[in-house]
Amino acid sequence: MKKTALIRTGTLFVLSLSTLLFSMCKPDSAKGQTILGDGTKAMSDTEVVKPTVPPLDTVLFDSRLNWNANGDTSGLWPVKGAYPNPGALLPFKRIVAYYGNFYSKKMGVLGEYPEDVVIEKLNGEIKKWQAADSTMEVIPAIHYIAATAQGSPGDAGKYRLRMPTAQIDKAIKMAQKMNALVFLDVQIALSTLPEEIPVLEKYLKMPNVHLGIDPEFSMKTGKKPGSVIGTMDAADINWTSDYLANLVKANNLPPKILVVHRFTKAMVTNYKQIKLQPEVQVVMDMDGWGHQARKFNTYKQFVYKEPVQFTGFKIFYKNDLREPNSHVLQPAEVLKLKPQPIYIQYQ
Repeated sequence: MKKTALIRTGTLFVLSLSTLLFSMCKPDSAKGQTILGDGTKAMSDTEVVKPTVPPLDTVLFDSRLNWNANGDTSGLWPVKGAYPNPGALLPFKRIVAYYGNFYSKKMGVLGEYPEDVVIEKLNGEIKKWQAADSTMEVIPAIHYIAATAQGSPGDAGKYRLRMPTAQIDKAIKMAQKMNALVFLDVQIALSTLPEEIPVLEKYLKMPNVHLGIDPEFSMKTGKKPGSVIGTMDAADINWTSDYLANLVKANNLPPKILVVHRFTKAMVTNYKQIKLQPEVQVVMDMDGWGHQARKFNTYKQFVYKEPVQFTGFKIFYKNDLREPNSHVLQPAEVLKLKPQPIYIQYQ
């Protein structure tokens, strides 16, 4: 993925009854149900077991939110808003994700190494982050680019390429092997969010699948992706949040996480108009590469100073080494930031 100047140019416990002996039950011919030995009725094959989620612990939520602010006294953090629906992951857990596309070795870790190596490396990073902050559980994620911006217009003339379902399924299966979350990332290019996100609906209905959107490749001026840095407005983010919120409500899902990548001011406009709602948790992800001092400054200028809800931070294994005296940041360094990034992404 070619980058421009600046920094980045970039449960429920379910009881199984399968071992019950036939002698312990008998059919209820009148209603087509099965009567167990104790007189209770077993569920039919067509009944759906919906998970029950404990109520949100608001005291713990507030405590974790304040902890996440990391001693900030500016009044900007923590961001106050309505409590999320039960089942919310943030701010109770820190997410560490591997990013990329299976077709490209240049777009991130996911396409650079075989699956077993990716899982091994990601588990290694999880251990580092858990050791750096033992107070918060760290969980893994696979952040897969499901629609990629490209240099050619393609059949639709949109300068974007949708990944085949087999590739997205591969990301889902990889995540299952390590009990990880999945984020599907969308680079819309000359398309639009309303055109691209519904294509992923069957995946977004899954409780463990979340969404990422990338303003860098939102080309509202009609220019080719990569020629200039793109932009999204609060209206775009709100449309996406509303879409996810409706899915959550319609399918009885826990809150979705929406990651928005950012490394310039113009990439996200009218941030004060971004609305928060109980069904969606918004992460503004510092997406720039370069020397550690520059990355920290980008975080301060464009994420810290324009608070939305939660924050993220991207670490590049290779691009972060392109400038003199730079190094790949370690967890303890990133955790000094105010607020502490709660979503970490490696590319």
